[in-house]
Amino acid sequence: MKRPLWAAMLMVSVCPHALAQEDTSRQEVIIVSGPGPSRAASELIGNATSLDRADLIENLSGTLGDTLDSQPGVSTSFFGAGASRPILRGLGAERVLVLTNGIGTIDVSASSPDHQVASDGIDAERIEILRGPAALAYGGQAIGGVVNVIDGLIAEEIPEKKFNAEAFSAYNSANNGSEFAANTKFVAGNFVFALSASQRDFEDYDIPGFAESERLRASETEEDHDHEDEDHDDHEEEGHDAHEEEIYGSLENSFLETNTISGGVSWVGSNAFFGVAVRNQTSTYGIPGHSHDHEEHDDEDHEDEDHDEHEEEGHDEHEEELPFIDLEQTRIDIRTGLNLGTTGLTKILFTASHSDYEHTEFEAPGEIGSVFENEGTEARLEIDHSINGIEGAFGLQFSEKDLVSLGEEAFITPTSHQNIGAFLYETKDWENGFGIEGGARYEKTQIENNIQGEREFDLYNFSVGTHKHWENGWFVGGQLGYSERAPNENELYAYGPHVATSQFEIGDSSLDKESAINIEGALRWENDATRIGLNVFVNQFDQFIYLAPQETLVDGVFVDEIDEFPVYSFTQEDAEFTGGEIYIEHFQNSGLFNADWELKSSLEYVNAELDSGESLPFMPPLTLNASADANWNAFNVGLDVVVADSQTDSGAGYLDTDGYTSLNFKSSIDLAQLGVSLQNAEIFLDVQNITDEEIRHSTSVLKDIVPDMGRNFRFGFRMVL
Repeated sequence: MKRPLWAAMLMVSVCPHALAQEDTSRQEVIIVSGPGPSRAASELIGNATSLDRADLIENLSGTLGDTLDSQPGVSTSFFGAGASRPILRGLGAERVLVLTNGIGTIDVSASSPDHQVASDGIDAERIEILRGPAALAYGGQAIGGVVNVIDGLIAEEIPEKKFNAEAFSAYNSANNGSEFAANTKFVAGNFVFALSASQRDFEDYDIPGFAESERLRASETEEDHDHEDEDHDDHEEEGHDAHEEEIYGSLENSFLETNTISGGVSWVGSNAFFGVAVRNQTSTYGIPGHSHDHEEHDDEDHEDEDHDEHEEEGHDEHEEELPFIDLEQTRIDIRTGLNLGTTGLTKILFTASHSDYEHTEFEAPGEIGSVFENEGTEARLEIDHSINGIEGAFGLQFSEKDLVSLGEEAFITPTSHQNIGAFLYETKDWENGFGIEGGARYEKTQIENNIQGEREFDLYNFSVGTHKHWENGWFVGGQLGYSERAPNENELYAYGPHVATSQFEIGDSSLDKESAINIEGALRWENDATRIGLNVFVNQFDQFIYLAPQETLVDGVFVDEIDEFPVYSFTQEDAEFTGGEIYIEHFQNSGLFNADWELKSSLEYVNAELDSGESLPFMPPLTLNASADANWNAFNVGLDVVVADSQTDSGAGYLDTDGYTSLNFKSSIDLAQLGVSLQNAEIFLDVQNITDEEIRHSTSVLKDIVPDMGRNFRFGFRMVL
């Protein structure tokens, strides 16, 4: 841990003093979503973040998890260029709820790391992150937190400008990839129209060295030595072939293609609005690190062909035989609201969404391995109120979905899911800076499998917190929460080979609900130019659900492997997560080199152990993020650094993950400041992973066979009208 701790101490000691002149810049106010009235992030006990459109373009990657990876307390489930979900404080999948405009994405991204999230930052207006339990407002799937992607397709008020538009385009050198997004809003009387479109086309991306990690290659070498009694000549020939097949320099089958188109229309009155939006997303992406047996057979069938012809066609043929996913979702959103006044019942908001989702996993073109179909509806009614200084909200939420999985590689039978919940949230603030908040939620969940029957769960969630502000900028707060989560369909009913994770997964239909007690404390200080904060947390889980290597009974014999896949079963055990984030932000006008400066840094840590003392796998390491941005009106330059420690608490059966240091440069030019007749237009050049560092995410199930992208030059243009 020496490297990140040394860097962290340097960061803490330097940042507040780096610009030792008078600080005059003002900090932006961050507004986040949640039950009840909107509040500034500085008023919330939990660590909350809001990224606007400019932030998203600056950090934009191919998937949602990778886009948010640099935020404090956030990591990625990285599955190559095509799929990733955000992980908050070591919790992901079904414990972090990804929303679109406050309603679930209604996809299957939480069921497997190779499944793409049907919501993306490329066409988002902003993204809000609530770390820690948000189950009070959104249900048991938000034990770890909430990521809300807001697309702005439905307007709740008339925009100040009658017409506005934005266009963005970029080229990436490491994958010869292009990305494009455009959106517009215009007003006609009381109606607001919105249109948006985006596209990505990424080829296989470059990597600094071997696809397999040094640790994995070392372990494979040891296995080879274990077979030294085999024929020496055969061993030499096989070793040579294996060496030739080893992936180096470019990650095979890491391509990504996405297309989205969406539109919305809203009627906005003096105290009410009603809007409808439709969004269609298609995506095709490779599943790196995986291949199928038929490839080898095809090679054998053609080994007598002309050598020159084989050399010419072999590459294309190999690419065609690699597995990939073809995805499509069509989503319809309706939202309406009524403002009633400033006291009593103040606002009624109703939101509903219907989604038709399907993705097909191909072993090769025309060879379907499995098909996932998920059709669902979700609705939410929230009523805000303000009575005698107590502000809050109460409401109802309903969701239902039908999941069908078909094909030879489908590992779950058709399952339907229905949930209905009721919630209440209240907050009270006094003039002396003292405040309290709390609430409760009840929900009933029914999960029915067409083979194994039905399970019902009654889930309860409670939370209470208090905080104190001082006029000198100090803030201290604490909260205590209790959350319950029902096991999902995979955890209950899975049975079969899961190619993405190279495991034979077995669910347990008798699993109990999972519960967690969360304790969080916050300490902050801020003035007009500087913010320093500390959040620490403890999550104590009862009956934590996780995958563990186990034996299972097959034909009267206990085996730990089926069809060459190791057997993993969903099981339960108490667990504890502890950790926190330290973050510092500093702003200054006319500072060093007469530039306007923005300095940010954060240090985050998570430790997760089962009751037996065994470490849970795929946890993020101790990580430092630091950035410095300088602006001279027409020019902006910045430098980011990420220092990740080695992850040595890897869990039984998993290899440790080496740490890394990633250095990134960014720059932009405001064309209008240079006399070009374009207002609000800029060109930008970023260099990501400047030193071409080998980056492996300890949170990824493919960490030892799929590294992150190497050095990448990203050049683009953005214009706002």
